[in-house]
Amino acid sequence: QVQLVESGGGLVQPGGSLRLSCTASSFTLDSVDIGWFRQAPGKEREGVSRIRRKSGTITYYSDSVKGRFTISRDNSKNTVYLQMDALKPEDTAVYYCAADARGRITSYYLKESGYDYWGRGTQVTVSS
Repeated sequence: QVQLVESGGGLVQPGGSLRLSCTASSFTLDSVDIGWFRQAPGKEREGVSRIRRKSGTITYYSDSVKGRFTISRDNSKNTVYLQMDALKPEDTAVYYCAADARGRITSYYLKESGYDYWGRGTQVTVSS
């Protein structure tokens, strides 16, 4: 059974940084594309970023985080990271990582329907 586990969330002041991690059991993350999503209270889940399988040099970002967030992978640790800098209160949400086991086309990259497996999420709160 595929399990994804997020970690690294917490409380941070505006302008601060956090690094989220996504690890997996039962399979190696470098064989699939991994996405990060977030869901704020009362809002729909939003696609934030995606990293392509294998080398991980191809990445995608939503306009809301471009230039502030960086997705990367360390295949030796079977982990995908989301480095979040210059955090804003509107970044407050539960953050989820997800895996696309089917290799969907670009139009699915930041959509929930583009993923097959999900973690349970980690809370990020940006507040002074």
